[in-house]
This record gives sequence, structure tokens and C-alpha cells, in this order.
Amino acid sequence: MPLKLSLKPGEKFVLNGAVLTNGDKRTSLVIQNKACVLREKDIMQPEDATTPARRIYFPIMMMYLEPEDGEQFYNDFALRMTEFMGAIASKEALTTCIEISRDVMSGGYYRALMNCKKLFEFEQERLSYGAHGVSKHAANY
Repeated sequence: MPLKLSLKPGEKFVLNGAVLTNGDKRTSLVIQNKACVLREKDIMQPEDATTPARRIYFPIMMMYLEPEDGEQFYNDFALRMTEFMGAIASKEALTTCIEISRDVMSGGYYRALMNCKKLFEFEQERLSYGAHGVSKHAANY
């Protein structure tokens, strides 16, 4: 099944390890075969992995982009996911964690990344601070 990318002017993306930048006009590309593609908005730099959910996302992204180093990144993912799941009580978030783990185990890294973004939302809700600097949902994390 072909993948259609609609790119904004100047938008970057990774295609099988190569970083490409769209020109000065909106462009659509159709990728006809299986390829590793990640848009600029979905690429995380190591220094941006600053929260528990982001520390899960980063090694999944690296397994997707650099499969030859997958074992190293898988070990980091497994550690981070275990820590995260041990610290939360939300059934919805735990279900998402299980989905992510299944996707990673089956090599569905892109799907795992998109599911991991749900954890960003969960985390943001739990870590949003009230006026007094106390988390509104800390007890439910």
C-alpha cells in the first residue's frame, strides 16, 4: 500500500536514514514500497527525551531509524517502559503501554511511536501544575 506524504515548504523528513528537506513549495510524494519514513515533527533529539514517556519514545524511534543498533535501543525501551508501567495506575495508560510493547515486539515501530504520543498527552494531563505548583492529578498518576 503506497504512502502519500504531503510536505510543507521547507519541511524535513527522514527516508531510510537520509534526511531530506522539501523545497520552497508544498509537495506531495508517493512512496510505493516499504520504507522507513519519519516526519520532522515526529523526530526527537536525545536532549528532548526529558520525561518518562519521552524516554520511552526515543528508543522506539531509534529502533525504527537505526535497526542495526536495535538491541541496544530495545534494552533501553524495555527498562523505561517497565519503570513507567510500575509508576502508573491508569488502566487506559497501561493498556496503551501494552499496545506499544506489542507493536515493538512485532517490529511495528511507527505504530508504537504514534501510540506513544498518547502517553505524552496522559503525562501532560498528570503533570500540569496548578497555581500553587501542585499537580492536579499526582495521586492518579
